Amino acid sequence: MALYCKEFLKKLPARPGIYKMINAKGRILYVGKARHLKKRIKNYFRSTSQLDAKTQSMMHQVHHIDVTITPTENEALLLESTLIKTLRPRYNVILKDDKSYPYLFLSADTDFPRLQVYRGAQRVAGEYFGPYPNSRSVYETLELLQKIFKIRQCNDIFFKNRTRPCLQYQIKRCTAPCVNYIDSKHYQENVHYARLFLQGKSDNLIHILADKMEKMSVDLAYEEAAKYRDQIFNLRKIQHIESGKAREKDLDIVALKQHENIFCIEVLTIRNRIWIGSHTYFPQVPEHANAEETLAAFLSQYYLNPERKKSWPHRIYVSQDFPDKTWLCSALSQAWGYKIVIDKPKRHEQIKWLATALTNAEHALHAHLANQSNYDDVLSAFQKIFNLVEVPRHFECFDVSHTQGEATVASCVVFGSEGPITEKYRRFLIKDIIRNDDYAAIKQAISRHYTYLKTEEKVLPDVLIIDGGKGQLAKAEEVFKELQISNVLLLAVAKGATRKPGFETIFVSGNQKPYSLGQNEKVLYLIQRIRDEAHRFAITGHRKQRSKIRNKSTLEEIVGIGPKKRAQLLRLFGGLQGILEANIQDFCKVPGINRELAQRIYDNLQQVHK
Repeated sequence: MALYCKEFLKKLPARPGIYKMINAKGRILYVGKARHLKKRIKNYFRSTSQLDAKTQSMMHQVHHIDVTITPTENEALLLESTLIKTLRPRYNVILKDDKSYPYLFLSADTDFPRLQVYRGAQRVAGEYFGPYPNSRSVYETLELLQKIFKIRQCNDIFFKNRTRPCLQYQIKRCTAPCVNYIDSKHYQENVHYARLFLQGKSDNLIHILADKMEKMSVDLAYEEAAKYRDQIFNLRKIQHIESGKAREKDLDIVALKQHENIFCIEVLTIRNRIWIGSHTYFPQVPEHANAEETLAAFLSQYYLNPERKKSWPHRIYVSQDFPDKTWLCSALSQAWGYKIVIDKPKRHEQIKWLATALTNAEHALHAHLANQSNYDDVLSAFQKIFNLVEVPRHFECFDVSHTQGEATVASCVVFGSEGPITEKYRRFLIKDIIRNDDYAAIKQAISRHYTYLKTEEKVLPDVLIIDGGKGQLAKAEEVFKELQISNVLLLAVAKGATRKPGFETIFVSGNQKPYSLGQNEKVLYLIQRIRDEAHRFAITGHRKQRSKIRNKSTLEEIVGIGPKKRAQLLRLFGGLQGILEANIQDFCKVPGINRELAQRIYDNLQQVHK
């Protein structure tokens, strides 16, 4: 870093932007934002005693620093959040929150709209309510609306082809509009009530239902009155926030709890004055991170996620203050077009909700620590049984799946010190091997994977587990010998004669006899869990690949047969079976097909379907 000390600092601009700390191998260690790049980066070159432990550790590895100037301070914050999500630097706090958020979707059908859970791009015409913090909360809301208003959730094909009511009608979750058990007018009334509820107008809805109930009672329609009574009763059971201020109708409560270097963040989501759910996060943090830094990084990544932009809260109440709070408020307000406030709660009602969030965070943290403690005990036992120098923290497992050699797919799953690391899972489409050759398949997958890891200088596992026996283990040993990889424990897990869990045989590289785990059921369970996850991931990939192959027409592979000729053949011969039964002379009768092309079609079909 001496190269950078004086000359580099002199050339730094006094403008907002982001900076990237990069090591000698070109890997980005840290991404940061700055209102004033020169002042911010100068702080990293103070004496070692003035730097915290995390910064000291990072600066020992930094080879050079790249800076990017942004037009405004808010642009710097937005760019930092994006780069952290895509680059995932080692010394940044990283939120594992990449999935899309669930919504409730009300279709645009004129007579009988459907209500269903929806994820993904909102291209379908209709109304979207959400996002909900997790799948459980959205399904609970859907179940509640089914019970109260009985709106259908079946797809349109199912709906249009029913001749009798389905089970949803039998269990009183639907009014069976598919078989005209309810007319459009009354069904639309239920849809209107559900829409009011989802818009947070529960008080208005209850008044409307109460008026309906009284009217039915006066008209002596007691059964109808009882239906409205039940709807009111169920709606009053829903917990909501009593607040007359419009700006208080959408808010989030964010609470943080910490134990050493493990942070738990609980987010309570309140929309239209209804508590629609909560979610617990355990962000990935570097060593020696502090609570203020972690909370600030979490809020930046969580609220600058474009998946959530359609339902920002107007207010975010947090359990503690943090640096750059005003800056984040300004960036969020600019990004989404209205004022967003981040603050500690002051009123009694807000404090009560924060206490609820803190209680949930504390409970989740204790449960996480208990699970982590048990997991650490298992890893320590694993180390002792297999005589490892250190406790293993990185497991990888391979499995192969196929149907009589068709659509062979290999999987690689990765487990870390806290369990599965799904973003590192990989699948391999196996090609150019003899059908049903599991040994060749496992060798190809392992070779491709570890050749890539060595080339890219990625971290190798402590333990490699293979779903198979001595043959598969020998192939893994061959690959590791060719690639000159050592210090990795190789295991093969073979199913017993009964193929039941608990009767597996474990082979270890370098040992001729099977390994006995004795009474260490927890270690065996860990191996089984990793093996089963690899099997699940492999068979899921195989089924997708097999379905893709089988859904592809054989005619698509024939040179000279385009979409028009393919459609013409299928129409003239009544489908693929008719084409398979045809001969060369039959093909020649089709307009546009000469004898050479007819011969090619016949030969290809005979070869594929013989």
